[in-house]
Amino acid sequence: MRRLVHLSDLHFGRDRPELAEPLIAAVNALAPDLVAISGDLTQRARLSQFRAARRFIDRLQAPALAVPGNHDVPLHNLLFRLVWPWRHYRRWISRDLEPQYRDDEMIVLGVNTVNILAHQSGWFTPRALARVQRIFDTAQSGQARIVVAHHPLEQLQGERKKPMRGAAAALEALAQRKTDVILTGHLHNWQAAPFAEKPGRNSVLQVQAGTGLSSRKRGTDNDFNLLEIDGTAIGVTRYAILREALDFVPVETRRFVMDAAGWKAAEPSLG
Repeated sequence: MRRLVHLSDLHFGRDRPELAEPLIAAVNALAPDLVAISGDLTQRARLSQFRAARRFIDRLQAPALAVPGNHDVPLHNLLFRLVWPWRHYRRWISRDLEPQYRDDEMIVLGVNTVNILAHQSGWFTPRALARVQRIFDTAQSGQARIVVAHHPLEQLQGERKKPMRGAAAALEALAQRKTDVILTGHLHNWQAAPFAEKPGRNSVLQVQAGTGLSSRKRGTDNDFNLLEIDGTAIGVTRYAILREALDFVPVETRRFVMDAAGWKAAEPSLG
């Protein structure tokens, strides 16, 4: 079994400093095999904010894999946004904008969906999709196939943000490669469910984290996810700060099982 913690939208620079220690303690106590961070580590891509994010990551005991979000490129400095968009990110977070992690039981691929020519909406480029397909083609039997990206591939009902360019094509192609899970953020809302069913399409799990530290909670509590991946079963537990408490506690677990058509919600156990 593999344990993967999923963080997103930390937004250093508009964070709740009082939650940093509880979040670090909660993640380390779970002893995950990997921590995946699905973008927006900073609020405005400033040097001080990247330094704060780096200090946070350095205190995590597990290996960390991060991808950038739309807030991780400069917004107001157009020269830096167009010419050196990743200067601070590469210096403080990772030189690799699309990192990968691989062991005997899972392959986790980061995808950079940031479109520097757009303020919010992302782009799952054909180049990025081809890379994921090529690597997943090398997966061994039994290895979970997981994608980490900032922008979701399917909008939640009622969401006002623009959908990501190339999302529909990417979802179709990733389903064909029998992708198991896509981890995303951006919306500051929690979700753990298969993507909308479509005849003939392998069912893939979409797991969204809200915001781990940001004060911009958009009506939800600060949270993160723990995924427990065990062959043909996956459990997703949401850990959250409830009301004015300062401890992340498990508040909901959803379980999924694989059948011939992919992933589906497990039947509730009796008694």
